Amino acid sequence: MRTLLSSSAEAYWSTSVTSLAMIGTGTSISPGSPFDATVRHDIRSITKSITSLLVGVARARGSIGSLDTPVVAFFPEYADLCTPEWERITLAHLLTMSSGLSWQERVSWDNPANDERAMDEAADPYRYVLQRPVETLPGRYFQYCGGAPTLLQGIIQNTSNSALDVLAKEALFEPLGIQDVEWIRFRNGDPKGFGGLRLRARDLAKIGQLVLDRGRWQGKQIIPSEWIAESTEAHINGEGILFYGYQWWLGRALHERREFRWIAGLGNGGQRLYILPELEVVIAVFSGAYSVTQIVGETILKHYVLPAVMA
Repeated sequence: MRTLLSSSAEAYWSTSVTSLAMIGTGTSISPGSPFDATVRHDIRSITKSITSLLVGVARARGSIGSLDTPVVAFFPEYADLCTPEWERITLAHLLTMSSGLSWQERVSWDNPANDERAMDEAADPYRYVLQRPVETLPGRYFQYCGGAPTLLQGIIQNTSNSALDVLAKEALFEPLGIQDVEWIRFRNGDPKGFGGLRLRARDLAKIGQLVLDRGRWQGKQIIPSEWIAESTEAHINGEGILFYGYQWWLGRALHERREFRWIAGLGNGGQRLYILPELEVVIAVFSGAYSVTQIVGETILKHYVLPAVMA
């Protein structure tokens, strides 16, 4: 087994990294690593990617049908909010962050214009999202929106008659042997499917391995392989140079003039789950880089993991 961390890498990372786990052929975390992969951590928006996996479970069980179904069809209890513009927004638009809603969360948490905070603190988060006006034609542009996975969560719950955390435990966590789980909740008691999950790095890496293996875990199909393939392919241009699937980011890294494509769940503060299919490598990084440029995960991937794996 090759060691992933050098002493110089540990000295660098100890200022930002709180946990690190990696699954890959012939490579391991240094036994002397200060990064405890057994401590539960807020994974922030990587929760969105897990919500996407649960949409795949719901589809496989027949509780969710076509992705072209209008979102309002899943929320009859909010018929008073239905408009012709909202009737154009489909499940697929939520999955690809292209609903066209008027939504702002790329401002500070203290800014009264922050829709994510307003939704987070609302007595009814689903009503908050459903009452937002539609600004642009759905499917045309990517716009990061925490309201999208919140509605996905509501759709899962309404169609399966199961709370998101209950379904996650039964269909995902228990089959993977993940037990140390915590959900942050909305005021109404529902778990936050847009960013409220806390896991250990080793357990998050298991989820990455599940995706790498097309939904199979220890010989058993947990998530349909077709859903893994569909949800991790590019559907729309995301932010910057990244593509976006169904609540998964898609990008690439370069090592010695060789390109490696990755699938990732990304969370505020430097939380990262990287899946590199070509190299059969999964990396889970937890960080506390909330007030600085969030390049810790990218630095680990490009400057340490790739050189170690390719050595």
